[in-house]
Amino acid sequence: MGFEGDEESAANQVSTTSRFRYNSPLVQVTLIGLVCFCCPGMFNALSGMGGGGQVDPTAANNANTALYTTFAIFGVLGGGIYNILGPRLTLAAGCSTYVLYAGSFLYYNHEKHQAFAIVAGAILGIGAGFLWAGEGAIMTSYPPPHRKGTYISLFWSIFNMGGVIGGLIPFILNYNRSEAASVNDGTYIGFMCFMTLGTLLSLAILPPGKVVRNDGTRCTNIKYSKVSTEIVEISKLFFNWKMLLIAPAAWASNFFYSYQFNNVNGALFNLRTRGLNNVFYWGAQMVGSVGIGYILDFSFQSRRKRGFVGIGIVSVLGTAIWAGGLAKQLGYSHNDSPPKLDFKDSGSAFAGPFVLYFGYGLLDAMFQSMVYWVIGALADDSEILSR
Repeated sequence: MGFEGDEESAANQVSTTSRFRYNSPLVQVTLIGLVCFCCPGMFNALSGMGGGGQVDPTAANNANTALYTTFAIFGVLGGGIYNILGPRLTLAAGCSTYVLYAGSFLYYNHEKHQAFAIVAGAILGIGAGFLWAGEGAIMTSYPPPHRKGTYISLFWSIFNMGGVIGGLIPFILNYNRSEAASVNDGTYIGFMCFMTLGTLLSLAILPPGKVVRNDGTRCTNIKYSKVSTEIVEISKLFFNWKMLLIAPAAWASNFFYSYQFNNVNGALFNLRTRGLNNVFYWGAQMVGSVGIGYILDFSFQSRRKRGFVGIGIVSVLGTAIWAGGLAKQLGYSHNDSPPKLDFKDSGSAFAGPFVLYFGYGLLDAMFQSMVYWVIGALADDSEILSR
């Protein structure tokens, strides 16, 4: 007991000397940002190429169906698993499934059998449930209460940078292959290297009891309930009228990824241009989240007024962007695909679809950030908000 007291005293003494301590919330949140940079960030870049980088998107579509089916289940159970295994094992187990998923498309490059990709997608859905449950627990418990917004912004900036860098990988490696249909092996190997690095970085995440904030407090006051309790409490939310009003926004939040990646970026642009487009798509996400975040937090003194203004801006912008998308979509179909556009050779014909795809990325971040802000305005308790 005396040793534990000495250890805590020593931790408190160094707690204010540097915010860059290994056991500081800033370093730990940065680490989880880097983990997501390497794993889901690279997954976003891989998905954003359209069809997982393949000429035929069927395998990627089926893999994503399996992925989100298991993700929907283990997204609920992930919190309980995190409580049992702790952050390191939970995150490492989740990150390793991203490596397997990228490897399945490397295999598909040589053997056109989609069964491996579908199974890998289902396993990734389980791993993604682990990863995002761990990430959510860390983001709600490690930062000091008055700096959570800043830390969340830091995390999302690092995370989305993964999509930007990930977009550069296929762009550079396939730059001289303007007529190529599927990405080369080096592209998938590059993604796998980043994802493996993310898995190793996850082992550096400290449990809450070892994280010391600058004021000397620890994160041990954060407590998590049992899986059975969470299932009951989450089930109750399906009868909460406020959450029911948000349900349409939840349905609208992720449905468009397969369309935008496979049937816009994948259908309209050649291989190297798709990589370039992804750099700007995920870069637009960073711009959009910062822009709508400023409006929702600082534009007016009244939070209610800020909310209405933010929702209005997103509504107008969303309607305009999707109207542009509809106008473009009416010009082609699965059976009547247009010639592939190239950022160097297509001239002015490239500009319109590129701006549209950039707008999709901008709107995605603004819409999702707005919905998170609205949910955050419904309660102050982190346990309720996490559900």
